Amino acid sequence: MKFEKAFVSRLDRYSLGVETESGLYYLAIPVSNQMIDYMEYYKLSDEEYEALRGDLDQARDFADSCRRHEHDERLFMQPGTDRGVPR
Repeated sequence: MKFEKAFVSRLDRYSLGVETESGLYYLAIPVSNQMIDYMEYYKLSDEEYEALRGDLDQARDFADSCRRHEHDERLFMQPGTDRGVPR
């Protein structure tokens, strides 16, 4: 998988973009476990992506809900047993 960023919010700690092999849009948040810092990538529909690109408050709220694990079914890759915590 190759993730290409289109927008980054350093303040709210998330990014939006596209996974280039599948063409699916994503929102990503940074997380850390005991070994490594990494990103969790959450799948978005075309409509969701456009809405989040146009409304940064809504995008921040969605990122926060991802941090609370409310959208785990949307993850591109399921986490292992040592799942990271949001940074």
